[in-house]
Amino acid sequence: MLGKQYRHDCEVVADAAIEYAKSLKLAGDGKDIWVFDIDETTLSNLPYYARADVQFGAIAYNDTQFNEWVAEGVAPPLPAIRQLYKTVLSLGIKPVFLTGTAERFRDIRIANLHEAGYYDWEELILKGEADQGTTGVEYKSKKRTELVNQGYRIVGNAGDQWSDLLGSNVGDRTFKVPDPMYYIG
Repeated sequence: MLGKQYRHDCEVVADAAIEYAKSLKLAGDGKDIWVFDIDETTLSNLPYYARADVQFGAIAYNDTQFNEWVAEGVAPPLPAIRQLYKTVLSLGIKPVFLTGTAERFRDIRIANLHEAGYYDWEELILKGEADQGTTGVEYKSKKRTELVNQGYRIVGNAGDQWSDLLGSNVGDRTFKVPDPMYYIG
């Protein structure tokens, strides 16, 4: 994750997504959206995992520690995916952020996204109390279905977990960002 290969792999995914986005024939009615995950997709938690007390997964995942990290609001962007985001915006496709981050972190996530260079989006969907206890696939499928039921067309979808990209209403095309750190079902 600290070497050139991880960055290169992210760039390959982003370049393919940009090429695809540029090829789209959009309806022009403002209903074409691109769904982005946040953790390890638009924002990187690599600084958290590199901390001495976490040591790249040498100890078991600690929800309290991770939430303390999220509350700091300092996660940097993944540069390749930020470029995809900028391209999507420039083409008239509206970004939607769909994350498993708890709703209580909304203001922090907004500030962190702004600091990382993400300024404009159609919706920021965070996990509410009613969504607790669902799997990643169930939660993300439900939220994408709600978007489609509102009349949006998901033309693209980028995420680091298969749970971001599987289930219902995944979009016309999905792009898997590498994440060798962890797996969410």
